[in-house]
Amino acid sequence: MFKVTPNPPNTVPEPLDAAFELDPKKMKLAADRALSFYFKPGATKTQIPPRSSGTFYTIDAAVDDETLLVEIYEALSSARAMVNDLVELTDGPRRQTMLVLHRSLLMGEMAANRVLDNHKPV
Repeated sequence: MFKVTPNPPNTVPEPLDAAFELDPKKMKLAADRALSFYFKPGATKTQIPPRSSGTFYTIDAAVDDETLLVEIYEALSSARAMVNDLVELTDGPRRQTMLVLHRSLLMGEMAANRVLDNHKPV
């Protein structure tokens, strides 16, 4: 069966919109400005402001050293217990990494405990 297909319609290319025409001089100025901004070492650039520490979590200056040491010890103990639980669920290289993290937390916990033992309240 032969299907008759018509020829494609003759379309005239649409002219560019006059408002959309780009002026070559303005394009060159914009390109030069962009290139000088990004590639000239002496060009002035906006400086990123230094990051300030947040005040969401703060420690009162009136808190004594012993209380801070107890908090350090408790935080390290909790982190060590969580890592110990995760070690039981993993195997392979990740398990070895977690065991190293567990040992690091244990050493920090032991150091904080020794400081607490040596601490003499005033």
